[in-house]
Amino acid sequence: MTAQVDRVDDATGGGGAGAPTSTPAGTDLGPLDHEAAAAMWDRYAAAHPAAARDGYVVDRFGDSAALSDALLAVVLEGRKRATAELVTEFAARDEPLPRIGSHWVACDGAGRPRAVLRSTELRVATFDEVDEGFAYDEGEDDRTLTSWRREHRRYWERTCARRGVVWREDDEIVLERFAVVWPPEVADGARPRG
Repeated sequence: MTAQVDRVDDATGGGGAGAPTSTPAGTDLGPLDHEAAAAMWDRYAAAHPAAARDGYVVDRFGDSAALSDALLAVVLEGRKRATAELVTEFAARDEPLPRIGSHWVACDGAGRPRAVLRSTELRVATFDEVDEGFAYDEGEDDRTLTSWRREHRRYWERTCARRGVVWREDDEIVLERFAVVWPPEVADGARPRG
């Protein structure tokens, strides 16, 4: 579950104080801190220049500060290594779909950058095509497909209604697996996954 994103297309950062924020109407999410995200990206790019040559997006999980913080906490703990977003959400934001190897700076509910994520696997599926393995890798709730379906149904019904559309089970979903690559103290390999 991700909210709106802002894309930074050059590998040296960008965004900054004048960049648009991605706070959906009707939520308590803080504006994304592009200046801090660019600083985090610059540190990652300095340490990993070959991996960081294609730029990044600034994003967050969820559609409220509390949900964003809760989901990011599960990422930082090492349990969550997958996320799902409707293809129509990307289209509504006029954003391209992610690609394998792409990066995003994940922010908390207040908009502060906390980690750099790198997409490792992508596929498009419908609600009924999501499997137990993907639900488990999302790391949420009890990690079962039953809870994944219950909570994502609620989320997409809510976020689609906010956009003035009706969510349907046959809507295409981008299923993304990712690695945490920065900062070093939370990067995959720094400690055992939960």
